[in-house]
Amino acid sequence: MRVLAADIGGTNSRFALYETDALARGHVPRPQDRLCAVRLPTACAASFADLMRRAAVEEPGLFTSPALLVLAVAGPVRGGRRCTPPNIPWGVDLDDPALRAPGMPPLPPVLLINDFVAQAYACVRPAALDVPGVLDMVDVLDGHSVPDAPTAVVGAGTGLGKCLLLPSSGDGMPPRALPSEGGHALFPFTDEREMAFAAFVRAHTGRQVIGDLVVSGPGLRLLHAFHTGQWLEPAEVAARLTTGEGTAGPDQALSQVLSWFARFYGRACRDYVLETLALGGLFIAGGVAAATPVLVTHPAFAEAFRQSDTHAELLRGVPVRLVRGPDAGLLGAALYGALNGVTS
Repeated sequence: MRVLAADIGGTNSRFALYETDALARGHVPRPQDRLCAVRLPTACAASFADLMRRAAVEEPGLFTSPALLVLAVAGPVRGGRRCTPPNIPWGVDLDDPALRAPGMPPLPPVLLINDFVAQAYACVRPAALDVPGVLDMVDVLDGHSVPDAPTAVVGAGTGLGKCLLLPSSGDGMPPRALPSEGGHALFPFTDEREMAFAAFVRAHTGRQVIGDLVVSGPGLRLLHAFHTGQWLEPAEVAARLTTGEGTAGPDQALSQVLSWFARFYGRACRDYVLETLALGGLFIAGGVAAATPVLVTHPAFAEAFRQSDTHAELLRGVPVRLVRGPDAGLLGAALYGALNGVTS
């Protein structure tokens, strides 16, 4: 079975055509399992139909033979047919006549899912898929998974994604992944200095201070501006944090950016684990930490993740792993299609 997987994010959109038979059986993907792929800036498209047209022009082989298209989109899915992504200027409507206009690629049956459902499915078989070039996992915090407990998947990208992966029922049914829009809940700040940052975010965005504006690429940009007065793009901030530029300066402003973001990331992960009792473990996904692992390996992350007046011991037992593979969302979408899709 060939599945066309698409991971539509706020910054980039990725497409890949997979042979999924081996993947569905739990085998490590082979080079030939991924037949062709393309990556496009999401902002290059004026609409979802335009994005699909551009992908077909860039790589016609994507649409030549798939039995199924799995669209993983960064937003809440309604009725399996529509999605209005909060960080993309257009929505997805599978009933849009523009998708069937002349010049558009023919679409196979489509499964529309939240992008973090795809991220969660990439973590269904971590032992099999944790190989170079696939998931590239890094252990962040040691712990012991509780058998038959849920697993949390949290990740910062253009926004903050969250999903809960439920344990297998053992009856041959595919695993259940419960998406969340928890990144749009108000972010918890704890002291006057953090409250000053919250006021800074409100002043520069005119919005409520939600997780999407704190633990995300835009949040990294805002935090850097708050501590240094310099407005850089998230990738530029990440590069400075990776190289350590500025951390030995008189005011160590860049060190503050790093420790604050790591603390905020740890806090967001801790709260989701406690809210869902995800004692099966936590996977950190998303492009921000994948590109800049120091954001979650910094001691401030572990301190915040395990900080609790009531459940510190419980949190110390939760293992945390970082998924560094850039195409985990694509792989998860393909596996979702292999386990949940149709062939005709």
